[in-house]
Amino acid sequence: MKIALCFIISYEHILNKEEQWIQWIEFNKDIINVYFHYTDYKKIASPWIRDHTIPIEYIARTSYFHVVPAYMSLLNYAAYHDKQNQWFCLLTDSCIPIVSPLKFREMFLTYYESSIFKWSPAWWDLNHHTRANLRLLQEEYHLANDPWFVVTRPDVRRFLKYAHVNKIIYDLICKGGLANESIFAIILQSFGKLTESGTHIINSSSHVVDWSRMTSSTSPYLFISGNSLETKYIRTFLKNNRHAMFLRKVHAEFPDNVIQSLMMEQDIDADDVIMSRCNRLHWKMFFAQLYKRICTPDCLAMIGVSIIFAISTHFVCEYIMSEM
Repeated sequence: MKIALCFIISYEHILNKEEQWIQWIEFNKDIINVYFHYTDYKKIASPWIRDHTIPIEYIARTSYFHVVPAYMSLLNYAAYHDKQNQWFCLLTDSCIPIVSPLKFREMFLTYYESSIFKWSPAWWDLNHHTRANLRLLQEEYHLANDPWFVVTRPDVRRFLKYAHVNKIIYDLICKGGLANESIFAIILQSFGKLTESGTHIINSSSHVVDWSRMTSSTSPYLFISGNSLETKYIRTFLKNNRHAMFLRKVHAEFPDNVIQSLMMEQDIDADDVIMSRCNRLHWKMFFAQLYKRICTPDCLAMIGVSIIFAISTHFVCEYIMSEM
């Protein structure tokens, strides 16, 4: 199984930390696919980004307030492009990884069947703000979700199915603006997944973000200098959110050595110890997937027929031998 890194870029059409991303991905290139949704291909100067853009027929018209179509098109293509994609990480041009490649691999192998998806009841005045048109929906759908998250393949299928089957409600929510901060929680709620027992949905942030010091009325804090105040916030967030794996929003001038230092601080164990755990998790995942394939009705029926045939053959042979 693999991970799809799904970037939505616009404006300057760059990644603030492109080289950092390329180096980080290299370690796990056997399990990572990269996809970019863009608004203007001509503005993309990076050959690496160009090589990973999705086909033009999947590009959706988008803006800051109406970005859900870009999410859906990007997820749709990533799901279609490689059936092995199991985790879908939604990212922006200002995101960077905040865990080491090895720790990221371990997190995937541990939680590959779970979506890392922070949600809550809507926290704004529904009568004052028209965002996602929540005031027009039933109270159980007055929900909010982190706009950038990690979801599993089954949840991606639920997103795409909802957009197709419930198009009238889907369009109504999208027209409210900033719908990406509600619609995915609404969809999962409609399928009964938010309150389902078990670990299918891990209600935790996958992205470190600081909304306490907003850059604008709609944008979180921009990490620039890597000073003690910024690093203290990041460390505290990581300590309280053990499923966080990306940092948003990061300026291009944010020091690379600070990023590396923050990554290394989280790797308490030696690399060989983590790799040993990863190897065990690989085998665990392999046998879990094998079990799921074997335990389908068709496979069980085939196994049953094979067993019956083998037993019958055995007795027939014994009978023939006894008559000789």
